[in-house]
Amino acid sequence: MSLHPNFPTSPYAPLIPEQRWFPADEVLRDTAYEKLLPPLVAKVREEVFAWRAKGYAGASATSAALLRHWFEREHLIENADGSLSPFRYYFAQREAVETVIWLFEVRRARDKYDLLRFDASGAVSSGMFDEDWPRYVLKMATGAGKTKVLSLLIAWSFFHKLYETDSALSRNFLVIAPNIIVLDRLRADFDGLRIFFNDPILPSNGHEGRNWRDDFQLTLHIQDDVRVVRDTGNLFLTNIHRVFLGDVADPSLEDDDLRDYFLSPFGPKPAGKTTDSHTDLGEIVREVEELAVFNDEAHHIHDPKMAWFKSIQDIHHKMLQKDCRLALQVDVTATPRHNNGAIFVQTVSDYPLVEAIHQNLVKHPVLPDAASRAKL
Repeated sequence: MSLHPNFPTSPYAPLIPEQRWFPADEVLRDTAYEKLLPPLVAKVREEVFAWRAKGYAGASATSAALLRHWFEREHLIENADGSLSPFRYYFAQREAVETVIWLFEVRRARDKYDLLRFDASGAVSSGMFDEDWPRYVLKMATGAGKTKVLSLLIAWSFFHKLYETDSALSRNFLVIAPNIIVLDRLRADFDGLRIFFNDPILPSNGHEGRNWRDDFQLTLHIQDDVRVVRDTGNLFLTNIHRVFLGDVADPSLEDDDLRDYFLSPFGPKPAGKTTDSHTDLGEIVREVEELAVFNDEAHHIHDPKMAWFKSIQDIHHKMLQKDCRLALQVDVTATPRHNNGAIFVQTVSDYPLVEAIHQNLVKHPVLPDAASRAKL
């Protein structure tokens, strides 16, 4: 299961589909490559690679302008000391963003039947998809920069809805974390909308005829600390428990964050940076008429019977009652697998741990030598 000999060590270098890692010996590439990847990935990866080479043919003016700005221009970002450093997005981040844009806009693959066209395994059926709204799962190794991918896709959806006639996307966003620990990490990037201005996400006013920075009007709401909610331009950042409709369930050993369970006998739970609750966010997000959902660490959505999935489904059903629908769901995770080990069939992009280690985006595992093992 070694990497292709020509696989690049730079995380910025384009990754050629024929050189990507797969879990078998290289001699089996011609016969086993497509069968051993997540079912949709091989065909989607090849078509996105070709689309990129053709200069994003078929993309809207908004999408093409953003893609060129993000990935084909040189960027400088300001350091803490005021100096400037060059900045580039990793190719894995680029590929993930391009994949969502290509599927949604160019191929218009917005339901399970559209996605089935990319099945290379021959083993996927429509019954394996539980949602009836556009959902894409991005498999990205830990350390590959999933938050940057989320921020780019949020900006794309916002501007697409603003600038493109009859856009089916949204200028309202619900970003969900599985627990307070992940939520606090996300808040460090999104607080004050700093990621959109510190990273080269927003083109300068005048870029390809648009006033991008002036038009990017977004209000951040963290947990239930909700400010004035406009019809559009809202970014709701929360952990999943705030999206449940009604009372939050009693603490349980099944929770990802066990602090509430163990501390509940001692009185009110400790308040972290993101735990204060003043209003019912679950009610608010069900009242908006356009919404895109982004799930971080989305391996927690592994069962349609779970409250996480049911909450998103309920939001979609509430929107259908108003003749609207959930615009988009994007899940990012390093391990999009069910409890039985099966991959999420909605996985459309894959940057595996083996590739990330080779490109030094995560630490190399080091095994102790014989002398060290003898001391254990």
